[in-house]
Amino acid sequence: MGGLLSSDAAHLLRWTSMVTELEEVPMAIVGGLDIHRKQLTFDWVDEQNDKWERGRISPADREHLADWLRRFDPAAAGPVAFAMEGCTGWRYIAEEMGKAGVIAHLAEPAETSALRGPKRRAKTDKADAKLLRELLAAGRLPECYIPAGQVLEWRALLELYQDLRIQHTGWAQRIQAVCFHQGTTAPGQAGIIRGDRARLRAIVDEQLSISGRLQVNTALAIMDVLAEHLDRLRRRLLCTARGVKGTRALMHEIYGVGPMSSLALCAWLGGEQRFSSSRKAVRFVGLDITVHSSDGKRSPGRLSRQGPEVLRWLLFEAAKTSARSCAPGYGYYTQVKDRYDANRACLSQARRIVRHATHILTNLGDDAFTIVAQPAAPTTIAR
Repeated sequence: MGGLLSSDAAHLLRWTSMVTELEEVPMAIVGGLDIHRKQLTFDWVDEQNDKWERGRISPADREHLADWLRRFDPAAAGPVAFAMEGCTGWRYIAEEMGKAGVIAHLAEPAETSALRGPKRRAKTDKADAKLLRELLAAGRLPECYIPAGQVLEWRALLELYQDLRIQHTGWAQRIQAVCFHQGTTAPGQAGIIRGDRARLRAIVDEQLSISGRLQVNTALAIMDVLAEHLDRLRRRLLCTARGVKGTRALMHEIYGVGPMSSLALCAWLGGEQRFSSSRKAVRFVGLDITVHSSDGKRSPGRLSRQGPEVLRWLLFEAAKTSARSCAPGYGYYTQVKDRYDANRACLSQARRIVRHATHILTNLGDDAFTIVAQPAAPTTIAR
């Protein structure tokens, strides 16, 4: 599992693709940590005392990791730093290292793999931990941005909202498929999504088989539960977005960017010195156009889609507002639409939104995460 990104990640890491060259910083202890679900493999060196140690922490949980970190005393021994790949599980490790006074460095998995060079021997957990330690010691570790805890919470809520939306749409499509498969009168999308349940239930009772009725009624019950959770979560996200300084600035400056999209932009693009250029921000989001790659057999002219999926989805929705004649970017939108199509115009407009948002958030720095209005208590918004 180490080095393997889940969809949630796809979540939590492709989002931090900013690579920097580390400066040579004297550290008493330098180490690498390879993350797996069952164990953590470590490799660290204390050059001052000529000490080297390699081993495993099992099982891989907070309790055992915190107990292992007690052996390091940064106050007495000097700075202690560990590098780890940005795969699933890095969050709790970074949090425990912060509590122990250990400096955590997050490495971008793809860039780290490229620095491994030609494969001459079997890839093992020990070799991965050693590579991370050597790259960190040499100042060549491709660093990822580690956001604050509250920003990680915003990302998790936004990803949960998208997951629920995808499931809700999927069940609606299942109902359409069952009705079409049994040749019923077309219920129409409005009959499922917008609440015309009387017409749909009449079709179900009169034209579907027993199994078909069970399929549709089960799907409707699940959709009702999902809709309830979606409503609560949406209200919570809207309340949070309206109380953050960065999201307020984005909503005020960029046409079409509402509370949800502004919170996503702030959560994934905000931070002190997050990106050195807006072009890198576009690449991070996954809206850049690919070129031909012979090693991966990737065709050119397509989106890379290597960033946070929920941010791309919200940006596309925000870019659709440029189709309005009153929108400031309506002229640019129509030019691209006439030359290509509406989807290409929305993608182009989404890139412009990313560039504009990057400049705004860069000027704000970490101040973008400042809470300027205290949101309502979570218990009154979503349970």
